[in-house]
Amino acid sequence: MRSLVREVHLHPGALILPLFLCPGEGVRREISSMPGVFNLSIDEAVKEAAEAAALGLGGLLLFGLPASKDDQASGAWADDGIVQQGLRALKSQASKLLLIADVCLCEYTAHGHCGVVRRDGEHYEIENDASLELLAKTAVSLARAGADIVAPSDMMDGRVGVIRGELDEAGFDQTPILSYAAKFASSFYGPFREAAGSAPQFGDRHTYQMDGANLREAMREIDQDLAEGADMILMKPALPYLDVIHAAREQFDVPLGAYQVSGEYAMLEAAFARGWLDRERAMMETLISIRRAGADFIVTYFAQQAARRLS
Repeated sequence: MRSLVREVHLHPGALILPLFLCPGEGVRREISSMPGVFNLSIDEAVKEAAEAAALGLGGLLLFGLPASKDDQASGAWADDGIVQQGLRALKSQASKLLLIADVCLCEYTAHGHCGVVRRDGEHYEIENDASLELLAKTAVSLARAGADIVAPSDMMDGRVGVIRGELDEAGFDQTPILSYAAKFASSFYGPFREAAGSAPQFGDRHTYQMDGANLREAMREIDQDLAEGADMILMKPALPYLDVIHAAREQFDVPLGAYQVSGEYAMLEAAFARGWLDRERAMMETLISIRRAGADFIVTYFAQQAARRLS
């Protein structure tokens, strides 16, 4: 009876699994703050993708750990970059999965910021417009390598329009853009920065990620990205911002996703390890809450666990 009258349903196809790709072979290195989540070499990622496909997941969101970093984030847009290599391998082995490629510079810059930095002694400034060229080069390189969707997460102003223009010019006019349109400067990203080696070496990201107090500004950011050509939007984080997800769902009639981020996962895993919460019930309750708020799909490190539970 409960199933019959249930208002919100969750299914494996609405779940997206993040993967962290790293150089080497046979590498499966657990991230200390994220039990059960690993840095994976490409051969191991292919195995993970095969399981994800068998479980009926909707797709993968790919991040990269380059062998080296520099101030121009060259590993992000190099044709032999780690994610580009991963896309080519996964495209041939995991055809049932959508491959979503994150577009950002933070994993590839020596300083860990999401854009080009100009420094003058202790003072530093993110050069928004100079960053757009590198982000667009990255998006085109990822599309060329086989990305089904590119997902800019950098939060530079105007990046969606520039990426759309460069994709179209390069012949990828059918490649959709999933914009992290409302990405807040959150304390819940800590474990991800360990996983991706992307913690800023100085300062913070408050000048380009959003203030968590501002819901109306989030709606303006989304509206701007859609006007520039975004096809879908992604809200990040999820649980502390369910009201923002709901407001976006009420205002915008486009595919909308939410990212249950690393800190949300780590927080729950810590409670599970201590026996304070029931794993399956709490995991599913959080995912249902994100769907109930209005998300059409969810990026979550619980994707495989949840899919097993659902099946």
